[in-house]
Formats: sequence, structure tokens, C-alpha cells
Amino acid sequence: MRRLVGIVVALFIGSAWGQSFPSKPIRIIVPFPAGGTTDIVARLVGARMQETIGQPVLVENKGGAGGQIGAAEVAKSPPDGYTLLMHNITFPMASVAAAVQNRAMYNIEGDFAGVSICVYVPLVVTAHPSVPANNLRELVDLLQRDKALKYSYGSTGPGSFMHVLMEALFRETGIEMTHIPFKGAAPLKQELIAGRINVGGDQLSSSLPDIRAGKIKALATNASKRTPDLPDVQTVRELGYAKLEADGWNGLFVAAKTPRPVIDRLQKEVLAAVTHPETAKRLRDVGAEPVGSLPAEQDAILKRQVDQFRPIIKDMRIEN
Repeated sequence: MRRLVGIVVALFIGSAWGQSFPSKPIRIIVPFPAGGTTDIVARLVGARMQETIGQPVLVENKGGAGGQIGAAEVAKSPPDGYTLLMHNITFPMASVAAAVQNRAMYNIEGDFAGVSICVYVPLVVTAHPSVPANNLRELVDLLQRDKALKYSYGSTGPGSFMHVLMEALFRETGIEMTHIPFKGAAPLKQELIAGRINVGGDQLSSSLPDIRAGKIKALATNASKRTPDLPDVQTVRELGYAKLEADGWNGLFVAAKTPRPVIDRLQKEVLAAVTHPETAKRLRDVGAEPVGSLPAEQDAILKRQVDQFRPIIKDMRIEN
């Protein structure tokens, strides 16, 4: 009887949460500086949610430590749905790298609950136009031929997508480049355009305008198939580096133990936001495909990529 009463009370409280939520402003934490793909998606989705949810939706950039600083703030926030995390494929990679090095600020497998995959975004490896290579295979051949070349590559921090990808490439091919970590995609791209680093990479949305303008060039995409926005750019699998293949995404999370009715409400608002014709067009214009998935799908892709990259990162012994 007591167990039954407990279940009824829990259902009642959850229902009350869903009916009263939200009653104050919502924060979306972006764990990178402004200007990158994650920031762009957060602002487009947040602006549209604000119109329908009845409360301000504020985007805050809190970069550093490969995205850990912003993610840790959400993990430690009250589980009430008012503090969200907008993250990307770097989340599983950097979190595993931090855990392997005993410097994790949270437990990626227990401190978060998925809300929705907002968009799928291809990952792209880029280079400064002065680099005499038109794809990733040509870059590898160049560095294998000329050991005197001292190239550098940028990433968004230890354990990030570019860091893991490049270290895996080095192990497979024997080439070397100096790793230059940044706090986010925007400062990385600025240095790449200026020619102060030779190679970079991020989600397509933050790079596409500069690729089209000729300020940087695309060497490969990491998706399982070519992107319609760059139909002539080969995938890593086509170029012979299948181990580097990974699907890019941007999605929302809340602190674990957030009531299910709150998560469901947030997911419905995300779906409405990304499928709104104007917002969907703006997302597609920057190379992002609107999704608005169910919470379980966000949880599943995070777990799948944690499991995918953990053995790779452990084997690579990625250092800060």
C-alpha cells in the first residue's frame, strides 16, 4: 500500500511540474564561445522557443576545458528544467578523455538527461588555402613526403572531435602536427583564416560560409555520406580513413532527475522550434538538418558515442 501511495504521489508531483512549467526564464548554457555551430543552433532554437513557451530563453556562453566548464554547471544545477546544456559530438569525446585522466568535472553517464537532438550537422576537416592539399589523403601524403614541414592543427580543446580525430589519424599514418587547443570553434576558425594554424575543423555550420568564400577549404567530411552543401568533398571513408567516421549533432540536456513531464514539455518545444518553417530554413542555410528527436534518442546517441570513443581515447592516452 505504501509503495502504491508513493507512486501516486510521484505521478501527481510530476503532473504538477508539467502543468506549471515554466514559471520563470530558461537558460541554455553553450560550453563554447559565441560564433560556433553550437552557439548558432542554441540561439536559433532558443529564440523560437521563447515565442511559444511564454518565458524568456537566455543563451549563455561558458567556454573552456573542452566544454567541461559549461557542462559541469548544468550537471550541478537544480533538476528543474530551467538550466539546459546545448552540446555536440565533443561532449562524449571530451568527457571520456577527462575521465580517463581523472580530471572529470561530472559523470557523463549519470549526471545528465537528454531532451532532444536538435539538429544533425556534418563534421568537416578544413585547411588554410595556402596548404597544398585538396583533400585529407593529399594532406597525409604531403606530410609523409616532407618531414621538414611543421604544420599545426587547431581543436576546441582536449578530447574534442578534432583532437581525437587527428590523434587517431597520426597513429594510422605516422604523420605529425602540433596541437593548438582553443576554447571554441570561433577563435579556432579566426586563427585558421589568418593562417596562424594550418588545419582545423568543426561542425559544418560554423565553417560553411568561409568555405564558400574561399577563406578556408574543406579536406573531408566525417559523416557516413557526402553532404549536399559540399557535394564534391569526399568523406573520410571514401579517402580511406573509415575509423574517423562519426555523425555530428547538436542537442539539449538537463540535469539528471529532472521530472519527466518537464523534459517532455521541453522536447515538444524544441520540435516545434526546429520544424518552424523560418527556423528550419535558417538552420538548413548553415548546413544543419532539423531533427527535434525524442529524449531517448538523445540519450542513445550519447551512450553510443561514449562507448565508441572510450577505447580509442584510452588507447591514444590523450593528454591535456
